[in-house]
Amino acid sequence: MATTAHGPDQGDFETAATAEDTTTTREPRRGRTRRVRQSGHEGFLTYAGGRWWKVSALLAIALIALYIFVPLPRQHFGGTWLGYTLGTAGALLILWLTMLGVRKRAITPGRWSLKAWTSAHVWLGLCLIVIGTLHTGFDLGWNVHTLAWALMMIVILSGLFGVWLYATVPQALSANRFDEEGAITEKQMIEALRSLDRQLHEAAQPLDRESAALVEGSLEEDPFAGNVWNRLTGNYPRCATRDATVRLREGRAYRPRTADDPLDKVDALLARKQGMLDRMRRHLKLKSWLQAWLYIHVPVTFALIAALSAHIVSVFFYW
Repeated sequence: MATTAHGPDQGDFETAATAEDTTTTREPRRGRTRRVRQSGHEGFLTYAGGRWWKVSALLAIALIALYIFVPLPRQHFGGTWLGYTLGTAGALLILWLTMLGVRKRAITPGRWSLKAWTSAHVWLGLCLIVIGTLHTGFDLGWNVHTLAWALMMIVILSGLFGVWLYATVPQALSANRFDEEGAITEKQMIEALRSLDRQLHEAAQPLDRESAALVEGSLEEDPFAGNVWNRLTGNYPRCATRDATVRLREGRAYRPRTADDPLDKVDALLARKQGMLDRMRRHLKLKSWLQAWLYIHVPVTFALIAALSAHIVSVFFYW
């Protein structure tokens, strides 16, 4: 049930000449398509007025009703005609859901735009919980059949986590980019850090050797350093800039204050750099979360296909 961050396809914002153009009053030439720009934004979850969640809900209700009211043996549910039907439908649906990655690389405006495909992918993927579970007849054990079902559930749950990320993280990314001076890009964050480093290098020249060494540690720090856990949590306990700020302030507490103290300027620059570092690391954290869930979703999807193949082979040849 993979979802991806994407811009709207051309087909999501353009229709044929059946609608009225909101940007011009001139009539289009006969035989040509007129472009119409829609003013509102429609997410993939609510695409076409929620078409796919309605389809999935109706399908799930119908399948549950069949399971309850159609007289079938209680055991070995997968071996009944309804069990085989559900199993075949579930297997084909799983294969179709994996095609989203291929679809992302094709530009096809219209009814099956990427937004429409993603909407169907999410909601039919959720419906797969009902299809796959009813196919098992709730007869689960330590075997390859249950393994396929468990992997399917992991894929679906990781997909739900991805949907939640794409519903919340882009807004947080946008908010992180804005401050009282306006928006700032990732490239501008890096340039701001470099500028602050140059200013720190100049301001640290009058300092004593110990204080200058602390500033030097901040200047030599790689803002992108850290392991996967640091990137995902945004927590960098060995931050040289934070350490320099704390230790310089502790040293100043036991020194008499003087006018034009170079430590004042260094402290102010370190505080600004720390704020920019926190902003950059928050930006990297949010971007990492958008990518990290796929490292579970995609590999487990391939494992699911392998387990599903083993399930099908074992059923038809060894059952």
